[in-house]
Amino acid sequence: MKCDVITLENKKSGSLDLDETVFGIEVRKDILARMVNYQLAKRRGGNHKTKTIGEIRGTTAKPWNQKGTGRARAGSRRATQFRGGQTVFGPVVRSHEQSLNKKVRKLALKTALSSKQASGKLIILDQEKLDDPKTNNLSKNLSAIGVDSALIVAGIEIDSNFAKAAANIPQIDVLPQQGANVYDILRRDKLVLTREAVTQLVERLK
Repeated sequence: MKCDVITLENKKSGSLDLDETVFGIEVRKDILARMVNYQLAKRRGGNHKTKTIGEIRGTTAKPWNQKGTGRARAGSRRATQFRGGQTVFGPVVRSHEQSLNKKVRKLALKTALSSKQASGKLIILDQEKLDDPKTNNLSKNLSAIGVDSALIVAGIEIDSNFAKAAANIPQIDVLPQQGANVYDILRRDKLVLTREAVTQLVERLK
């Protein structure tokens, strides 16, 4: 499929033939949902922890006699029913990572790219080069091409001036090609790829 290529000044700079096997496959929401859940679960620290009775400082003496007081029997002041006592079935340090096959992860990225193409929210940029790291200039350029919420994917390396200029613009994310992922693609309205990024993504996913 053919797609127009534009410059940051919103001028046409030719066209690019997009690979159907990467940008034209069926959009499966179930695959996207699985991948997003996989990514978000992997981000979780898993370092939440509550103390058990053996980890709480305090007396080991029995609070009162087992019998004869008329009160319920108790073995420790550190038990859960007392203030400052243990938490029953509280969270422990663990990994939240889920298992997802490499083929499914690859398919999910293709699906995310195809969904942006199918909805008309894919923009191909000639290159992401700036002479000066001026946020105001870049903001005007993005507004001119109709971008206010987007993930911009460059080649192997991001132009330093472009990265600095984009850092202060809300809802604009910039990533190198190897960092392109399903969650970041879906969380922004539009996807902006450079020529170099398209070539490298096709090589990576085909």
